[in-house]
Amino acid sequence: METPRGRHAPRILFVPVSGKYGMGEYARSLAIARAVSQRWPDAQIHFVLSRAAPYAVDPPFQATLLASSPTFHSAAVIELLQTMRPDIVVFDNAGRTAQLRAARRLGAHIVYISARARQRRKAFRLGWMRLIDEHWIAYPKFVAGPLSVLERLKLKMYKGPVVRYLDVILTPAEPQRRDAILLRAGGEAGSYVLMVPGGGTGHPGVADAASRFVGAARRLAQGGTSIVFVGPWAGEPVPNLHPVGSLPQAELGEFMRSARMIIANGGSTLLQAIACNKACVAVPIAKDQLQRIRCCVAAGVAIAAALEVDSIVQTAVGLLQNEPQRTGLERRAAELELADGVAVAVQALAQWLT
Repeated sequence: METPRGRHAPRILFVPVSGKYGMGEYARSLAIARAVSQRWPDAQIHFVLSRAAPYAVDPPFQATLLASSPTFHSAAVIELLQTMRPDIVVFDNAGRTAQLRAARRLGAHIVYISARARQRRKAFRLGWMRLIDEHWIAYPKFVAGPLSVLERLKLKMYKGPVVRYLDVILTPAEPQRRDAILLRAGGEAGSYVLMVPGGGTGHPGVADAASRFVGAARRLAQGGTSIVFVGPWAGEPVPNLHPVGSLPQAELGEFMRSARMIIANGGSTLLQAIACNKACVAVPIAKDQLQRIRCCVAAGVAIAAALEVDSIVQTAVGLLQNEPQRTGLERRAAELELADGVAVAVQALAQWLT
């Protein structure tokens, strides 16, 4: 889509939480940024990231690197705002009042994405409600919870911001690529279990989380289950085990859609698997994932396992052997009809870019 005549190319600044651990906010912002660049090819997209983050080494968009997460560097963020003068600033679980005020003072539209209860409460503070144009809740309503009576009252009193649920960030299906992707899995659709430990960075206290997934993958493969493992892999080849390394979101989505079952962490990956209508075993690798997994279990769209090799293996084998249970999980996942969060975001941004 072309920029309207008489207007400059849109300038969009993404400010996600970033650091040594986790990459959910960055992955979400990156998916939205890529969709924006496809719809508005001349858009000038810029990120603010911690240089300590592994993904900061070679980001696909122009980026300003800071010593730690941008929330802790208001002076640098404000200086960038004054230099760049963005039309839109997307704060993903990040930001300080001074940063939002500076963006508003410069005429930018402000989007705030909350992924945790604490950040959601912050977005509903009266001072922030006056600054934010759009508040996007990162997870679906059955996980994040509906708007409370107090939240609805505040929105009515202050006539905004607009609140949207992003549900799940998942690249649309690309059937033309499916056959080539499945060749890497050494099988065909429905023949393998997909195992996805996480986004590639560790978490405090569970730095060995990936190794526990690896141990479970080995055990399951040795027992005859075909496993496709997403993430770093080292060691001798194992029959029935197909490590595919780290994957771009589009390829991961195709592996998910073609899997027989998915074993995943309790972050965004779990919701992506549910959005693909797959039976899921959910394993928490961070504290904030525990409640998310409980919500998914309560909704009947996942079963939980502890972050231990024995627990992962026993839960996975039990589910593989129980076809009615798998079918029930898949049916209830489909009934959720989760929205495409990228499409929701792009549609919202279009009000200012078209």
